[in-house]
Amino acid sequence: MKYFVRVAERDQELEIDGDSISLNGHTFRAHLEDLPGGPMQLVSIDGTIHRLIARRVDRGVYDVSIDGHRFTVEALDERARVIRELSGAGRKVVAPAHLMAPMPGLIVRVNVREGDQVRSGQGLVVMEAMKMENELRATASAVVKRVAVAAGSAVEKGALLLEMEPAS
Repeated sequence: MKYFVRVAERDQELEIDGDSISLNGHTFRAHLEDLPGGPMQLVSIDGTIHRLIARRVDRGVYDVSIDGHRFTVEALDERARVIRELSGAGRKVVAPAHLMAPMPGLIVRVNVREGDQVRSGQGLVVMEAMKMENELRATASAVVKRVAVAAGSAVEKGALLLEMEPAS
């Protein structure tokens, strides 16, 4: 099955066929395995294993963390893509999302200050959860409007970490 994927403002074609995937014409062996007792999965790509957590945010949009790097991913199959193009959906301007805690944990480091301009994929906050450090990254270019946490703060899942606004 073919998917059209957008990660960090880059469009890519992904085709899945059994235990192989093709990404922009390059083929890899891949296997996905659920880990019991939580949302984490293991994905093996050409023998290299990665930790993966994927959470659906909206139709075709997922919040994905792979090896502690967080991305917003849009993945549409061919049918959904054609429907979106014909209906004009997806043409809306999307403001950068505020950075929220994806899980309860401890803030280790805040890498930005109020007024900083950030780019998509830039590391913003490092938090420790389940004895692992996770770097939370910007999902789009933006300006940090307000920093709501400091190093050493304990936060609950869904807590506001940074308020963001569109870059001018």
